[in-house]
Parts: sequence; structure tokens; C-alpha cells
Amino acid sequence: MNLTPGRAGLVLLLLGPTLPGQLECQSSAIPRLASGKPDFNGIWQALGNAHWDIEPHAARPALAMQAGPVVPVPAKEVVAMGAVGSVPPGWGIVVDGEIPYTAEAKAKRDDNRARWLERDPEIKCYLPGVPRATYMPYPFQVFQSDSKFFIAYEYAAAVRDIYLKDPGPPQVDTWMGQSVGKWEGDTFVVVTNGFNGETWLDRAGNFHGASLRVTERYSLIDRDHMQYEATLEDPETYTRPWVIRFPLYRNIDPNARLGQFKCVEFVEELMYGHLRKRPAP
Repeated sequence: MNLTPGRAGLVLLLLGPTLPGQLECQSSAIPRLASGKPDFNGIWQALGNAHWDIEPHAARPALAMQAGPVVPVPAKEVVAMGAVGSVPPGWGIVVDGEIPYTAEAKAKRDDNRARWLERDPEIKCYLPGVPRATYMPYPFQVFQSDSKFFIAYEYAAAVRDIYLKDPGPPQVDTWMGQSVGKWEGDTFVVVTNGFNGETWLDRAGNFHGASLRVTERYSLIDRDHMQYEATLEDPETYTRPWVIRFPLYRNIDPNARLGQFKCVEFVEELMYGHLRKRPAP
């Protein structure tokens, strides 16, 4: 292909974000605290459809399906939602594309997917766990100083107080686990374990067990973009450690703030409505 100088410049402009050494060139542009550490303070959010399914997937009519006269059709609970209940396509955030489940765990994942409406913890407003909280379709805010690193999530008012000094093994298992962070150059590395094994990784039934260990890596690309990577290890569920990776985007609206989405009261009817003296029809 012959390129005029103008076209060559356009190609270089389009390829610029992927040129070798680009991240290094931008390192001087990232915001920093007085101590010199990268400054992650702000409201961040993931884009894309990984919250539906973290593996690559085509669009489909629904997650919950039922037998139809010819082919499966959406379950009766989502039929009335039409396109709103359908699943948009996604290119996935799993490095190498597929989660390395054991045979038994993969069968459980498939069963989870078929019974999504009754099993997904998100539907019941349970805390989302790590790393799912990071790529749900809701923002989160980082509060950082030289001595503290705290993350507040809009969904279900979930929070993480990330220890900068290891307090020892988790005393109890929890939905969000215990997180301990350290710096590796300009990358903030967080190791989280102590999970209760009840959270999922997305709406498609992908899951983990209580022995999950997540190692997250937060790296600023520039002032408004962050590279997020997490390695998941759980020998009871996966045949090997595996990685997810995607960018995060800072909300640059000067009026941006986290909303109140304490959804517990919104699911009372779903979970306890049958106990009413006169249940709703």
C-alpha cells in the first residue's frame, strides 16, 4: 500500500497507543503524590460487557433459557423483558480466552448458567467479591494517601480497606476477602484471599471456590487511564492460574461522584415476599 505523508501520519496517529514503549513514554505524565508514588485518587469505571460474561461470547437471547417448540427460548421470567433481558456480545477479558476449569468445575459452571436467575449473588444484592467488583457496570472510587489505600464501590456500598502492612492470615472468610497491597515500582500490587466462596465472576455462572487467591496489578497509563490485571489461583476449581486484563477509565466530569445503590431493600420482595400473609401475585 502506498502512503502519502498525510496518510502515513494518520496511520501513526491511529497506531500510537500500541507503539512499543508507549507506556514508558507516558510514565512521566502520570499524576503522583508528594511521595512520588502514582496517584490513583478518583472515580474509575470499566467499559465493555465483561459483567455479563468474562469469556469471549456472542450475543444471545438470554442467560436463562427454557425448552421451546423447536429451539430453546428465553425463560418465562425474562420473556417480558425482551431485548433488555438479552446478552450483548463481548470480546472477553480472559487472557488466552478460556477459563481453565477442572472437568467437575466446568460442569458446575454450566449448571450455574442454566440456573442463573436463582443462583447469581448479584440478583440478591450480595457483595460482589474480587475481582468482579472492578468490572461491574458501576463506578468505584479510590481514596489514597501515603499510608492508606481504600476503594469504595457504588454497587451495594461495597468497600475494601487495603492493608499496606500484612496483618497475617484472614481471621474470617468474607465476601470481599482480605486485601494486602504493596508497590512494585509504579504498579500497586494487591493480594486478596479469605473469601467465603459464594461470589461469582460474572452473570454467566463463572465462579471460584473459597481457596481463591487474587493478585491484582493496578498501573496508571496516563492521568485518566489505568491498566488492570488480576491473576486468579484456585486449585480446587482451576487447573492452573489464569489472568484477566482490561483498561479502566477515570470519570473526568468535575461533578462526578458515587451514587447511593444500597440495593438490599430492593430484593426484599424477591427473597421474602412469599412469607407475606398475602403474597403479591
